[in-house]
Amino acid sequence: MRPTSKHSGFTLIEMIIVIAITAIVGSMVALFLRAPLDSYIAQDRRARLADTADSALRRMARDIRLALPNSVRVTSSGGVTYLEFLGTHSGGRYRAQGGGDILDFTVADNSFDVLGPAIDMQPGDSIAVYNLGINGADAWAGNTVSAYTGGMASLTTIPIAPKQYPLASPGNRFQVVGGPVSYACNPTAGTLTRYWGYAIALVQPTPPPAPAPSALLANRVSACNFTYQPGVTERGGLVSMTLSLSQAGETVSLYATTQVSNQP
Repeated sequence: MRPTSKHSGFTLIEMIIVIAITAIVGSMVALFLRAPLDSYIAQDRRARLADTADSALRRMARDIRLALPNSVRVTSSGGVTYLEFLGTHSGGRYRAQGGGDILDFTVADNSFDVLGPAIDMQPGDSIAVYNLGINGADAWAGNTVSAYTGGMASLTTIPIAPKQYPLASPGNRFQVVGGPVSYACNPTAGTLTRYWGYAIALVQPTPPPAPAPSALLANRVSACNFTYQPGVTERGGLVSMTLSLSQAGETVSLYATTQVSNQP
């Protein structure tokens, strides 16, 4: 006789029971894991928002610390807040007396000697002397700045467009101005944008004129506030900045202050 074999397997009822039990276990696991996963996602989202806001405020602070004394100004237009200043990248002391090329304040002078190391200059720079930000001594009105007329070089004698500066600096100091810098915060568009490379103007432009280069510092901006107090200390002002970023119903708000040297 040929041997016979018996084959065994799952019945339909057994398969249905296994599927039902697996679904119940899966639902219980998902229920327990959902809260930690949601918490992790929310924490990561808040961290990203905070990092973006912190990076933007730090960049603004670095720029503001290099602002020409008494050049910071803030205005709002159409729901957009603008913070503008004249950015500097160098400075030194000019020759006021003795042999050599002095900076003459009695006539329109077109060059002067630098006391100390050579100054790195580039086309588009301007030389500012004793900017007080007041009538008759205001860089925005062109009173205290003159255009650099040379090329890219390191110089100990700096040529400028003929200029009679209104006031001499008590410390014989000058600053090399690269040009205006403006930060525009637009909560409606959700953006914080940096502008540069445009001309000095008496009236603060809102927005800066095209085709000024620009860079987006932050998006998802829901609110912001910039204020400037010029006389917090005898020789300095204070810029206060609040920036709020929102996503998925959550908002992160950061506050920062930056001191501004107003000693020209």
